[in-house]
Amino acid sequence: MVIPEEIDDLGIVRLAKEIAQKIENDMTYPGMVKVNVIRETRAEDHAK
Repeated sequence: MVIPEEIDDLGIVRLAKEIAQKIENDMTYPGMVKVNVIRETRAEDHAK
């Protein structure tokens, strides 16, 4: 998960690609590794 104020929608696509490339280059693994980057904004309020 990323902080929504620090990265935009296009940035998460780039970040996911960078992470996937780093995994591909640095690790040995069977099959496929799925990389998910989540950018979420939540709003909350309370009624009394």
